Amino acid sequence: MLTSHSPEPVPATLPSAGKLIVLTGPSGVGKGTLVKALLARHPQLYLSVSATTRSPRMGEVNGKDYFFVDRDYFKQMIAREQLLEWAEYAGNYYGTPRAAVEEQVARGRRVLLEIELVGARIIGQTFPQACRIFILPPSVAELERRLRARAKDSEAAIAKRLRRAEAELAAAHEFDCQITNCDLETALQELEAAIFGGASRIGNPHPKSCSQTGRAASSSPALGEGAGGI
Repeated sequence: MLTSHSPEPVPATLPSAGKLIVLTGPSGVGKGTLVKALLARHPQLYLSVSATTRSPRMGEVNGKDYFFVDRDYFKQMIAREQLLEWAEYAGNYYGTPRAAVEEQVARGRRVLLEIELVGARIIGQTFPQACRIFILPPSVAELERRLRARAKDSEAAIAKRLRRAEAELAAAHEFDCQITNCDLETALQELEAAIFGGASRIGNPHPKSCSQTGRAASSSPALGEGAGGI
């Protein structure tokens, strides 16, 4: 069961130079790969690291992929309003630590949040000035291929993720910008245009788009999802 909660909205007193960029989309669409490529090209970007109560997967590093905490500590963070948003999915908690994000945006930095749909919706309420970008797969069939290529999940888990993806894809229109990840390089260029080339639009809570909305770049498959997915 998925439940979500949001704290009180953050006052809109942040400098205009600081920006919050939210990336979301179905599991397996390539969000993690795109974020890694962005950070490699633009080290000035600040990546927000989420907190979770789930166990680390092989190769995941505490403080880099997630802050892995126990349930009691997570509940303390909720009680102290230390999270911008949090949700419970499949018995585990996920949330975005508030302090680091607010500090970096206040200092004028562009902050990346790679989170799930529920959290991205909540961020739209707590940070209405954020640019929220939805990453689309070329097709559901390609999404399934990428999920299987990751070799991380059982057949039952893959089927569950695909059912969930159908509902998530139906929400793409809620976001400021939609980018179809057919080709990694082209999708990356569109993300760069959204983050660095559309400053006047990124500050608008309801821009028509942040780049070329929903444009499928080519038929070449992009890399699958990186670390950090639910």
